[in-house]
Amino acid sequence: MSSARPDESRIVIASRESRLAMWQAEYVRGRLAELYPQRNIEILGMTTRGDQILDRPLAAIGGKGLFIKELEVAMQNGQADIAVHSMKDLPMDMPEGFVLGAITSRENPCDAFVSNRFAGLNDLPAKAVIGTSSLRREASLRARYPDLVIRSLRGNLDTRLRKLDAGEYDAIILAAAGLIRLGLVGRIASVLTPEQSLPAPGQGVLGIEVPAQRADLIALVAPLNDPAAAQCVRAERAFSRALGGSCQLPLAAHAMLEGGLLWLRGFVALPDGRQLLAGELRGAPDDDEAVGRALAQMLRDQGAGAILDELAAGQ
Repeated sequence: MSSARPDESRIVIASRESRLAMWQAEYVRGRLAELYPQRNIEILGMTTRGDQILDRPLAAIGGKGLFIKELEVAMQNGQADIAVHSMKDLPMDMPEGFVLGAITSRENPCDAFVSNRFAGLNDLPAKAVIGTSSLRREASLRARYPDLVIRSLRGNLDTRLRKLDAGEYDAIILAAAGLIRLGLVGRIASVLTPEQSLPAPGQGVLGIEVPAQRADLIALVAPLNDPAAAQCVRAERAFSRALGGSCQLPLAAHAMLEGGLLWLRGFVALPDGRQLLAGELRGAPDDDEAVGRALAQMLRDQGAGAILDELAAGQ
């Protein structure tokens, strides 16, 4: 890890170069510029391995860490000070030498049904082709809509929309937050409720990654932290971590604060939807990670271990 002191008059934000990732970095730059008008805040756009390998499902090429490694190297060698990520793209265990300095307020965390011909999942005919890059979404769809044909859909958001428009799919499922942030709400045919498609851990939230030894940067980004969103995300990530959550595991977790309590829902499944174990738990918001671990244990007590073992055997 580089120990050189950077120019304290500037802040460099590392970001993937996709349109959505750059929107996220620009959003954080705007927030920081309001807080520190004397600083020169720049964005370093980068292409990651996850962006380059588009012909295989993410789970088959190493998972979500492929979207962040290059950004971390940029921070290590002093090219960048901080990195901005979608929280659902961050591995459940932060790599050594890095911490989450802030978790931002949450955009709509739900999945969006996008189609040029159909209004919602229930309108799709048998054998309709639906695209998703997520094992979580695939398992949920196969469990509830076994007559649909599920096909892998990789690429950034614009690429996925182009594939839909080219007629390769009858519908695709995307995170609503990305479409909202890019001003593409008009592409959403319907927003899926958590009951229809339980979101991924951290969906709709941005995370700001900082080198662990840089106390100055941790203090700098701290005002961007949303305490309520952070409690929900910590519970979701603790649930996922306790079950070994990764791109290879069809897993969902969504928490919200309701009536003074943290309400966490989660599931773990086989990709083909044959088995799906779901549960929910309420607890004190300050016990966020404990609630996540407890729900994971509840699912283990119901037999989640057999699902995890089958998934591990198939890898």
